[in-house]
Amino acid sequence: MRLGLCTVPVIPFGSVATHADRGCNPPSDGWELHRARGDRWLARVDSLVEAGRHVDSLGLVLLFPADRLEAPTLWEAVAGEEVEPFADGMGHNEARVWEWKDELPKAGLAWYGKFLHRRASLLSPELLAALYAGDGKDTDHRRMDLSRDAHDIVEALRGGPLTTAALRQIVGNKARYERAAGELHRQLLITSAGVEGRGRGWPASVLELTCRLFTVGGTADPAYVSERYLDTMLVTSVREMAGALGWPVPVTRQRLDALVARGVADRPSRDTYAVRSVSSR
Repeated sequence: MRLGLCTVPVIPFGSVATHADRGCNPPSDGWELHRARGDRWLARVDSLVEAGRHVDSLGLVLLFPADRLEAPTLWEAVAGEEVEPFADGMGHNEARVWEWKDELPKAGLAWYGKFLHRRASLLSPELLAALYAGDGKDTDHRRMDLSRDAHDIVEALRGGPLTTAALRQIVGNKARYERAAGELHRQLLITSAGVEGRGRGWPASVLELTCRLFTVGGTADPAYVSERYLDTMLVTSVREMAGALGWPVPVTRQRLDALVARGVADRPSRDTYAVRSVSSR
C-alpha cells in the first residue's frame, strides 16, 4: 500500500532518522494516520535478509495482524495489507513468516518472542539492547521476580539450547510452561534459535537464552525506546504504549512527556502523543 501522504524510505535506525527528518508532518485525522502508517510500515519483503532489514527499519513488528491492535506486521510486508493470513490454511507466505520467526534470531537479525502487546513479535537488535534490563549474563533471571517454572526453564537453558518439547517436559505441564515462557519473553530472556526436525511431523522450535544470541546487558535506554516506538507508530496514547511495551502507565506518561520537553514530540491532547512536525520545529 503506497497511498502517498509521504514516501518513507527504509532507513536503519542506527542513524536516528525521525519522521520529521523524512519531511513528513504527523497525520491529523484517522484516514491520514492510516495512510502515513502504510507508507511507514509497508515494504515488500521476499527473503530472510529483507525481513531482517524490515524489522531493523521499524524497530518492532508483530508477526501477524491482531484484532484491535494497530502495529506493523511482518505478514503484511510479505503478503500485502489486504490478505488474510491462514484463510486457506498454511500457504507459501504463511510458511515463510512462520519459518523466519525461528531463523531471524538464529541469524542475529531480529529477536522473536511474545513481547509487543504480549503477542508474537520481532525486535531489532538495537531496540532489544535498549529494552533488555539485565546484565547480559545467563544468571540475569535470578534477580527478577519470576515464577519457579520460569526460573527452571532458564536454568535448563544455561546448559544449551533446548526444544520447546523438552522444556515442556521439564516443567511438567503445558499450561504452566506457556505461562512461564510468556514471562521470559516479556523479560526478553529467551528467544528462538531455529528448529529441530521431528521425523514426519512439524519441526520443534528451539529456544535459547537471548544473551547468547545478541549483544545485550548494561545498555537499557528507555528514552531511546520511547522515541523509537513513537517514530514507528507516529501517534500513540499513553495506555497503548504502556500495553505494548509492558511499562506502567505513569512511567510511560513521564517518558512521553520527556520527548515533548526535548522537542521531538507533540501532545495534541492529555493522553495522545505524536511525532513533531517539521513546521513546529
